[in-house]
Amino acid sequence: MDSGVAPQAQWKNGHSLTHSFDVVDLWPDREKRILIIEDDPDIVNLLALHFAKVDRLTVSSVADGRSGLEQVREQLPDLVILDLALPEVPGLDICRILKSRPETQRIPILVLTAKAEVIDRILALELGADDYVTKPFSPREVVLRSKAILRRLNREVEDEPATIGEIAIDPSRHSVAVAGRPVSLTAVEFKLLNFLMHRSGRVEPRERLLTEVWGYDHKVETRTIDTHVQRLRKKLGRAGRLIETVRGFGYRFQSD
Repeated sequence: MDSGVAPQAQWKNGHSLTHSFDVVDLWPDREKRILIIEDDPDIVNLLALHFAKVDRLTVSSVADGRSGLEQVREQLPDLVILDLALPEVPGLDICRILKSRPETQRIPILVLTAKAEVIDRILALELGADDYVTKPFSPREVVLRSKAILRRLNREVEDEPATIGEIAIDPSRHSVAVAGRPVSLTAVEFKLLNFLMHRSGRVEPRERLLTEVWGYDHKVETRTIDTHVQRLRKKLGRAGRLIETVRGFGYRFQSD
């Protein structure tokens, strides 16, 4: 197995490896944090190397279960990659503890282990693991599975109700209200508002809006986005001022 250390690696406390990279961001909200709880440094280095190739993220690692629990509580990472055969605290116990606590129960867990028996897989999934990969493994597959988990998590966040200023949106009910007054929006207008509100404070380029709202239809021109934004602002009335134009770039929903 390739055990080359990824670029810009920094070892901390003898066991913790942190990487920060700034490349193409495939996960739109912010830099993502992945915590690897694994006692084999070759595996940690291999995973960090492959994660570095695809997205902007921070990867950190610890080599025992007790430190893993502490780091999850401190970092609240977006994803935990978890070995089962760990010193101090076994991986299944970590899974059980994390899924039983309100502050960590929504953090997804990808189990990466040499335990290939069906019963081990069943136990991990019953305890709340989101995915299960056995060793030896393909680093590319782990990266792809991790990306799928994080994207699913983003979609779940977008399904939650949100209120900013006078605007309240409830995706599950497909409803929008301004100061308690219902507002009727088209499907595209609703999706555009929901996308911007769940990323409030961040500038969203027109190209990303094309991808996320229109499904990246090359026939849709950027001025079509501008037209939809203008109509959306008009329907929202005075609350429409929360959708801010960033000249030459895109739009930002003000965080109130």
